[in-house]
Amino acid sequence: MSLEKTLVILKPSAVQRGLIGEITTRFERKGLRLAGMKMMQLDELLNEHYAHLSEKPFFQRVKNSMMASPVIVCCYEGVDAIQVVRSMTGATNGRVAIPGTIRGDFSVSSQENIVHTSDSPKTAIEEINRFFKPEELFEYKQVHMPYLY
Repeated sequence: MSLEKTLVILKPSAVQRGLIGEITTRFERKGLRLAGMKMMQLDELLNEHYAHLSEKPFFQRVKNSMMASPVIVCCYEGVDAIQVVRSMTGATNGRVAIPGTIRGDFSVSSQENIVHTSDSPKTAIEEINRFFKPEELFEYKQVHMPYLY
C-alpha cells in the first residue's frame, strides 16, 4: 500500500470564520493521517506559491486575501491523498461546489474559498517542501490503519 502526502492550507476565510476544527475533523474522519500542521502568517512566500498567477490581473487581490490573517498549513497522508482531499474540498468556486464538500458547505466565493489543496503529486511535493521543513513532518503508526484500507 503506497501512501502519498498532500498540502492543505486553511485560508484566512477559514481561520476568521472559526472553521479550523470542523475542516480538520473532516479529514481525520475520512482516515487521512496528519503528518504536520502549523499556523503561519504568509508574506513574500506567496510570490513563489502563486507564481503561476503573477501575470493575472487578480494576483495582488489573491495575495492580499491570503495575508489578511494567519493561515493553518497542513500535510495529510493516505492512499490517493491528493485526490481524496480534492474530492472532499469541492469546486474552486464555492457557489457551484457540491453540498457536502468543504467549499460547498462553507463558501459562496471563488476567492474566499476556505482551503487551498495540492492538485498533483508533483505540486504536492513542491508545496510541502515550500511550507514545511523536514523536521516539521512526522512519521508515526496509527493503530487503526488496518481498519481503513
